[in-house]
Amino acid sequence: MGKVYLVGAGPGDPELITVKALKMIQKADVILYDRLVNKELLSYAKKGADLIYCGKLPNYHTMKQDTINHFLVRYASSGKLVVRLKGGDPFIFGRGGEEAEACAKKGIPFEIVPGITSGIAAAAYAGIPVTHRDTSSSVAFVTGHKQNNQQEDEKWESLSKGIDTLAIYMGVSNLPYIKEKLIQYGKCRDTPVALIHWGTTEVQKTVTGTLDTIIEIVKEEKIENPSMIIVGEVVRYREKIQWFEKKIVMSEAL
Repeated sequence: MGKVYLVGAGPGDPELITVKALKMIQKADVILYDRLVNKELLSYAKKGADLIYCGKLPNYHTMKQDTINHFLVRYASSGKLVVRLKGGDPFIFGRGGEEAEACAKKGIPFEIVPGITSGIAAAAYAGIPVTHRDTSSSVAFVTGHKQNNQQEDEKWESLSKGIDTLAIYMGVSNLPYIKEKLIQYGKCRDTPVALIHWGTTEVQKTVTGTLDTIIEIVKEEKIENPSMIIVGEVVRYREKIQWFEKKIVMSEAL
């Protein structure tokens, strides 16, 4: 019997991967990797390792989740060390819980190797602390996918009234809906918002505005997925402590 490691590859910058995650990549017989995994990390795989792409785009899945689960079980059952390499953290909108369940159901040994999620890292690289003693004592990780039901409204009401900072994943296409719900349930129109495109990478681009203005700014700047959306007063700190994009500009100038 082999073993499955559900490994977080981090937010994009290959240097942000954990030591344990890198060791697992180096040992793996099989690596099933996602679209947002920095391909530089695959160069650490040992010679002869099988590298299987199973990335997903919005509204288009290269490999269905059931197929991924099947591969994890099949390869581990044949005695191989299998790494499921996922962007960010396996358990934060990475469907790692489903994959762990699939292994457990078939009696496959597995471990979870957490990774740095974009909700924290992209914000930090944009100069935005998701918590701050003076401004934010709570942060929520939120999916930006739209669901038309009563629970969805209850979710947005709770988020609008009870959480200081929102880190919203996969929400660019639904930004008008997100804006509508947040304002509907109590967020001020002048609440600061940032979108961070390809956070922590050399092509990172950040735009800021308010709930009232952000949609037009995103259109003008042509911001698309993958992007993190940060909503809350903490966005204002970017003006003082942004650092990474300044570093990119200085590097390009040299």
